[in-house]
Amino acid sequence: MRSCWNLKLSEIVFFSLFIFCGNAWAQFSPDKALLPRSLERSNYLFPIKPGSTATLTGTMGELRNTHFHAGLDIDTPGIGVPVLSADDGYIARATATTGGYGNVLYVAHRDGNTTVYGHLEEFKGAVGEFILKERYARKVSEIDLVFQPNQFPISKGELLALSGNTGGSGGPHLHFEVRNEKNEAINPLIYDFAEVKDNLAPMVFKVALKTMDAKSRINDQFGRFEFSVVKNGNTYSLPYPILAYGNIGVEVLAHDKMENSRFHYGINYIDMDVNNQLVFRQTIDKVDLSESRGILALMDYRTLELKGARYNKLYIDDGNRLDYYSDKVIKNNVLVKDEDTSVDIKLKDFNGNVSTVNFTLKASPLVEETHILSASGKPYDTEIFENTLKVSVKSCGESSQPLQVWERGKSSTPAVTYQGSNQQVYLINLLSVLPDSIQTCQGTVNFSYQDRVPSEIEYKYYSNLVDIQFPKQSLYDTAYLSIKYDTANNQEFFSIGSRTIPLHKSISVTIKPKLNYFQSRDLGLYRKEGKNYAFVNSEWANNRISFKTRDFGEFTLLRDTVPPTITKIGLSTAAARFKIRDNLSGIAYFEANINGQWLLMVYDYKTGILKSQKLDNTKTFRRI
Repeated sequence: MRSCWNLKLSEIVFFSLFIFCGNAWAQFSPDKALLPRSLERSNYLFPIKPGSTATLTGTMGELRNTHFHAGLDIDTPGIGVPVLSADDGYIARATATTGGYGNVLYVAHRDGNTTVYGHLEEFKGAVGEFILKERYARKVSEIDLVFQPNQFPISKGELLALSGNTGGSGGPHLHFEVRNEKNEAINPLIYDFAEVKDNLAPMVFKVALKTMDAKSRINDQFGRFEFSVVKNGNTYSLPYPILAYGNIGVEVLAHDKMENSRFHYGINYIDMDVNNQLVFRQTIDKVDLSESRGILALMDYRTLELKGARYNKLYIDDGNRLDYYSDKVIKNNVLVKDEDTSVDIKLKDFNGNVSTVNFTLKASPLVEETHILSASGKPYDTEIFENTLKVSVKSCGESSQPLQVWERGKSSTPAVTYQGSNQQVYLINLLSVLPDSIQTCQGTVNFSYQDRVPSEIEYKYYSNLVDIQFPKQSLYDTAYLSIKYDTANNQEFFSIGSRTIPLHKSISVTIKPKLNYFQSRDLGLYRKEGKNYAFVNSEWANNRISFKTRDFGEFTLLRDTVPPTITKIGLSTAAARFKIRDNLSGIAYFEANINGQWLLMVYDYKTGILKSQKLDNTKTFRRI
């Protein structure tokens, strides 16, 4: 929707639809041909208050929800702290975007590296003046500029900008990266910044154990189980042995700490020994910016989505293509057969502080009856682990009937896998059976599985509801694709896949609505996110809607008929500030003119605030 506001003082007019956020993660390799190459290791200057103890809010390689963090987040006391160049070089690139890293500078150095400075409030010096003039000349708020080596030379310690909170920042800080010639982010702490002090070892909270196939058990059960640890100094342990059999996957919930900081950080180095033999080693010393989303294979994604906890897997799934693992170790699960197995995990931060986790897996053969199985209050429950569907059913006593699995009109009756505590558990191989429903003595479980989608190859799915194209390696593992269609209050809902299944690459989806729509600009596609809706860019053709997505979920069509709102915060001859909001599709475009002249407005999507930035601060807005 369009919203216009005419102001007597300065005749500022805004037009608003939705917003598109830029991305500062793009691949970029500056031209260093004209720089004399230094063969010695650089002695970088800390970019914020060098010589003073720094507080970090994030470190390189730590686990974020959708990516590895690529640098250091340096805390600043508010906005406006001077940001200094880490070394001699030249400013190779500058971007100003609404999202991502916000205002960013890239400085190329003689050692072949590029330092990156993100979330800046204001560019300073000659490059700052140039960027401002270019934004006015092009009449754009967002801009991406690449410079020549002799255009903006910079000296070590020279003022680059003032720190800020622009882009996707969660609070005032400087995001500082060091990228090598391969455009990989390397750990800035290798430059031995005395400003960063860390004598605390990583902290461990829980260990999770997971059965990796249908013939494996943990405490006589199949599934994934979490165990709290007991702390003794920097050593953590499980207070009792865990019964186990078969292939067992180990996960750990932990983070690093530093003195005088309330923040927690990532752990770069993890080793795991089984019976005193190294079987797993993970080293995160760089981040390939083109493969950062691969983090979804390193973490337990389902637990992240359902609980918000970032468990680090100490095993390597088939779809994990990250280059963080040693070729000299057994990249496999823990195998427990006839003998007890000791597991020792070592977690080390970049400064060499070490914590250890120790526990024992006590060998226990497969059983059909177990007293360890806890009673469930639910009549039945289902859950997928790898390629196995686990069905737990509360016993119906003498009236119990065999479980019936239905697939395309045919039924089968699997045997109970194990039972105990008034509960029966069945394990169904989804590679053999993709059930439409399961009939239990407690009721019927209906499924919406439509297809098995392989992870490594290109795959296409067609139906009367949706068509989906999966590019090669768009999945981390085989997906059991569910498709559901519902209507409510004359509104259609298309549920595609499960939000607990991660996508590595965007898939192409075409939805085929059953209802008739009057197509207009206020009609759009949205993905349901809790109680809210997120706008999805899409195209109409032949009464079908096509779009790309990197998230499974529930999609629907909505009309956005309410114009954006504009609220004046401050308006004077010196500056203009407004708050703009939209109830559904968001802000796509805004423009300000004062007395017929274009005025640069900078937008912070986090607060919804627009503020003016004049080309010449000595001139005031003239009343008309």
